[in-house]
Amino acid sequence: MSYTASRVQSLRHHWGIPCHTKSDKPQEGELVTVAQAADRLGLAPSTLHRWLGDGFIAGEQDTPGAPWRIRLTDELRALFVEDAPDGWLAMLEATLAYGVSRQTLLQRVKHGELKAVHVRTGRRKGLRIEPPTPQNSLF
Repeated sequence: MSYTASRVQSLRHHWGIPCHTKSDKPQEGELVTVAQAADRLGLAPSTLHRWLGDGFIAGEQDTPGAPWRIRLTDELRALFVEDAPDGWLAMLEATLAYGVSRQTLLQRVKHGELKAVHVRTGRRKGLRIEPPTPQNSLF
């Protein structure tokens, strides 16, 4: 059977599922298109689309297939810098320092286990990852 408004309403009522309610709390940041965000951040739109697809940054769509929109917050702007912080490692150096694959590093960045920034200018553009903290151990 197909889902009609009447059937959905009946199922919601039977199982006690509340209807969607929009939040009254205003979200911070300006909601812009990917092209506008890329222009303001000084990046190529393809970089933002790749980061959206990889899950590094969050985006919003009104419906599936609709254009992506991004909330420009101070936190998002802080991910894109002109110069990498001192000591932060490029991808190859980070894989050697952590002893894991590139994919594992990217997953850890995505899940927030590692801090990373995207350098926008210079010869070595791209991700820079915070180096591992030295561990004092007996062995």
